[in-house]
Amino acid sequence: MIAWLRTIVEDPRTERVIMSLIIINATILGLETSQHAMAAAGPVLEFIDHVLLAVFVVELAARIAVHRLAFFRDPWSVFDFVVVGIALVPATDTFTVLRALRILRVLRLITAIPTLKRVVAGLLASLPGMGSILFLIGLIYYVFAVMGTKLFGADTPELFGSLGKSLYTLFTVMTLEGWTNDVAKPVMEHHPYAWIYLFAFIIVATFMVLNLFIGVVVNAMQAEAVKAEEAERVIVHEEAAPILAEVKGLRQEVAALRAEMAGRAKS
Repeated sequence: MIAWLRTIVEDPRTERVIMSLIIINATILGLETSQHAMAAAGPVLEFIDHVLLAVFVVELAARIAVHRLAFFRDPWSVFDFVVVGIALVPATDTFTVLRALRILRVLRLITAIPTLKRVVAGLLASLPGMGSILFLIGLIYYVFAVMGTKLFGADTPELFGSLGKSLYTLFTVMTLEGWTNDVAKPVMEHHPYAWIYLFAFIIVATFMVLNLFIGVVVNAMQAEAVKAEEAERVIVHEEAAPILAEVKGLRQEVAALRAEMAGRAKS
């Protein structure tokens, strides 16, 4: 029974079917947010949603039966288990938010598509390197927030009246969305040279520090890609090793036969 389940679980076609069902489930969950769709085919959508959830549970149960404890040693398998487990919790008044969390099942596409797994693995691998960058950007924010509060707090209290407001205003400036009308113009009405302060913050925080973030993430993704290529080479080498050994043995046998035939020809 376990051997039969293993052939099904490890079949690439099974993975493609599950991936297709995840996409269908995501579409249904999206349709359930539409009042018109629910009024027209609400019971049908809910029935299909329950059927798909049952398929996901059966698939997970089969994987657990095949891999046993090794299933829980794989972070991606644990991720699938948690995502499907959340969907099984009854959405009562106490756990109403869990109905919204059902959409997390869509994230199973990450484990179904190898390229997505590499991207997420690269992002996770970049987290340790981001610690120092987060500290640096926090320090820059704090310095500029204190400066902004001291310089502009008295005249524009709604923007720089306190340290918290200054931090929020600087975050708005860093996004570069509407900062000229919402921040720069009100401040420059009282302080014409405030553009120097704002430009300096944008150059340091947005263009320099955020590029450091991008650099760390890109390096981590490249490292994950290299690891994946090395793993593929190892797998190919392991699969090809028996074939190479047989070819080498055949060459030796052919060489021995040639030597034997040459000896007979001389005699």
